[in-house]
Amino acid sequence: MNRPFAESCEQNRAPILAVLRDWLGPEVRSLLEVGSGTGQHAVYFAPEFPHLTWQPSDRAENLPGIQAWLDYRPSPNLLAPIALDVVRDPWPSGPFDAVFSANTAHILHEPEVAAMFDGVGQVLRPGGIFLLYGPFHIDGRPTAPSNARFDQWLRAQDPGMGVRDVAWLQELGQRAGLALAQTVDMPADNKILCWTREPPVAD
Repeated sequence: MNRPFAESCEQNRAPILAVLRDWLGPEVRSLLEVGSGTGQHAVYFAPEFPHLTWQPSDRAENLPGIQAWLDYRPSPNLLAPIALDVVRDPWPSGPFDAVFSANTAHILHEPEVAAMFDGVGQVLRPGGIFLLYGPFHIDGRPTAPSNARFDQWLRAQDPGMGVRDVAWLQELGQRAGLALAQTVDMPADNKILCWTREPPVAD
């Protein structure tokens, strides 16, 4: 089949990789990618981290396209994609050392974003890492005019979509046992939100 292609993946992959290098050290042995989309990120990033196993995932209808990229650029540490609708499908058992997701929070509806955070909290080991890339609002305000326009465009396509506010995501993270450890500014008015899985509270 023809491989799906997103120009944005080609444009953002190098800056994202630079941040991943800071977080995915040798102690990170397993990573789940939520919302692998076309599969372009997976085939680009996985070979850069041969010490870990990269597990792509997405809704079932997107798996053939992801697999087409894996067939085109195979990597020994890149697993076959699995079906993961964050609300309807069972999450893989894990535990994973890291979870990565790019450009998902503004596409998913709010209940799905909440389900994603809950799922990440379930599959990450204590001390594990969740890296979430995309555009975000801060304190209810767009961080740039381009993000305001993008938010309006998204909501015109589907009222359930929209650029999410970091404060709301922090609430979801706290409920899921995730603490926001770092916010990294990225090109094109995007950010990477870096979360860590807090250890369980002792009784």
